[in-house]
Amino acid sequence: MIQEYQLRVLPEVAANEQRLKDYLVHEKGLDARDITATRILKRSIDARQRTVFVNLKVRAYLNEMPREDEFEKTIYRSVDGKPQVVVVGAGPAGLFAALRLIELGLRPIVVERGKDVRERKKDLAAIGREQSVNPESNYSFGEGGAGAYSDGKLYTRSKKRGNTDKILNVFCRHGASTSILIDAHPHIGTDKLPRVIENMRNTILACGGEVHFETRMDALIIEKNEVKGIETNTGKTFLGPVILATGHSARDVYRWLAANRIEIECKGIAVGVRLEHPAALIDRIQYHSREGRGRYLPAAEYSFVSQVDGRGVYSFCMCPGGFIVPAASGPQQIVVNGMSPSNRGSRWSNSGMVVELRPEDLEDKRLNIHPTDADGSRSPDFSSQLAMMYFQENLERLCWQQGNMKQTAPAQRMDDFTRKKLSYDLPETSYAPGLVSSPLHFWMPPFIAERLSKGFQQFGRYSRGFLTNEAVMIGVETRTSAPVRIIRDKETLQHVRIKGLFPCGEGAGYAGGIVSAGIDGERCAEAVKAMLSSPASL
Repeated sequence: MIQEYQLRVLPEVAANEQRLKDYLVHEKGLDARDITATRILKRSIDARQRTVFVNLKVRAYLNEMPREDEFEKTIYRSVDGKPQVVVVGAGPAGLFAALRLIELGLRPIVVERGKDVRERKKDLAAIGREQSVNPESNYSFGEGGAGAYSDGKLYTRSKKRGNTDKILNVFCRHGASTSILIDAHPHIGTDKLPRVIENMRNTILACGGEVHFETRMDALIIEKNEVKGIETNTGKTFLGPVILATGHSARDVYRWLAANRIEIECKGIAVGVRLEHPAALIDRIQYHSREGRGRYLPAAEYSFVSQVDGRGVYSFCMCPGGFIVPAASGPQQIVVNGMSPSNRGSRWSNSGMVVELRPEDLEDKRLNIHPTDADGSRSPDFSSQLAMMYFQENLERLCWQQGNMKQTAPAQRMDDFTRKKLSYDLPETSYAPGLVSSPLHFWMPPFIAERLSKGFQQFGRYSRGFLTNEAVMIGVETRTSAPVRIIRDKETLQHVRIKGLFPCGEGAGYAGGIVSAGIDGERCAEAVKAMLSSPASL
C-alpha cells in the first residue's frame, strides 16, 4: 500500500530518512515495521517565521517497494531518412526543440555558432585571465546557451505555457539529479549542467540528427515568402523549416531581420546591477539566526520586488552560494551575470537588482543615453525596432569605459550608492576579472539609479541588515531578456508573414529562463510537425 502525506517538519527531520520515518510513526500512527521505504515528492523551505520549517510531500511505501525509476523516461527512436528541420541555436530552446522533433519523427539539424560545452569553457576562463572576449564563444554563445555556465536554475512561473514536469524529466533522463523533481526552486548547478547538455547532444546524434558547432547562421533562405533554409559563415547551406532559437544576445540576427524587413518589435527589458553579499550574512538574515544556515539548511535565497515611481524594481536570478561572471558577448562591453555550483558553497550570494524599462521610456531624458547603433551612428528615432538593443549596447559600452576599458567591472558599496558617496575601497568579491571603484550613482542613467536607490532603501526596511556596505554593486546587468520580439502567430507559432520560420525561446521574446525556453522549444517542434502534416504542405 502507498500513502502520501503533507508534512511540516524541522530541517533536521527533513534531512534524515530515519528521523522522517520516526515522525511518520509518532505523528501519523504508522507501524514502523510496515514502512519499507519513503520518498520525498516535493520540498520547500518556509523561513517566514523565527523557526524555520521544511514543507514536504512524502510518499510512504507500506509492505511494498517503490519502483526503481524516479522519473518518466521519454523514448527517442531513429529519425534517419525522415524530413529534416533546421534548429538555429543549441541553447535550451534549441536542444528541447531538437529532442521533441525526434519524438515526433523529424530529423533535427542543429546549427550552433559557438563551441561545444567543454571547449567553450576554455574561452570563458580567458575572459578573466586575459581580459579578452571571443565574440563567438562566451557566456552567451555556445552549446547550452546562456544558461549552461550561468547557473542552471530551473524555477519558472510559466506553468501555463506547457508541461514543466516534462522538461525536468528530460533533464533527469540525461543525468540531472532527481532532486530537481522535488525542490520548489530546482537547480542543477553550473558544475553539473555541462555533462547533462553533452548527453542531450549525444541523444540527438544517436537518433540520426546532426549538430554543427562553430557554424553561424548569416542569412535565412527565403523564396516566395517561405523560409527554405539557412546560409552559414562556413559556406554550407542547410535546408528545411527553421526554428530560430538564437538567444537574447544574437544582435547580428536582430540586425539582419530588421534590414530584411522581417517583422520584429521593440520589447521592454530590465536593467541594473549585480548585488553581492557575503553568503553568511544572507543566511543570518533569511533564517533569523546568528548561526545562519546551520547543518541542515541550504544557502539562503531571497526575492524582493517593489514599485518605485511607476516601474518595477526587483531581484532577478538570485544565486545563493554563487559567483558573479563576466557575460559580455563582444568587444567594448561589460555585462555581469550570476551562477552557482550544485552545492552552492561559495562565500558569496548574489542577485541581479534591476529596474523595469519599457520602450516608451527611451524618450525619458533621465535615461541619459540616446540609442545609437554599434558604429556610433544615431538611430533615426526612438520608435526604431532596435532602439532597446541600442540602449543596451550603449550602457554596456559606458560600463566598459568606467571599468578601464577591460573586463574589470565598475563597482560601489551598496550603502555608499544610496548615500551618493564614492567607495574608497571595495570588499573581496567572487568576480574573477576584478573590480574598480566607481560612482555608479553618478554615471548610471538617473532613471535607473534613482529607482535602484529607493528600492534598496525599501528592501532594507523589509529585511534588516540587507542594506549594508558589506554588499557591493557591480555593473551592469542588461541581458535579463531579449530587447526585441520576433512576431509570430499565436496559433501556428510561425512568423506572422513568412511560412516555415518559427521564432523560438528567449531570443525571440517568448521565454524567460531555461525551463520556459525548453517548453517553447517543444511547442515550436510540435508546430513544425503540424505544418508539415497539413494538406497544404503535402
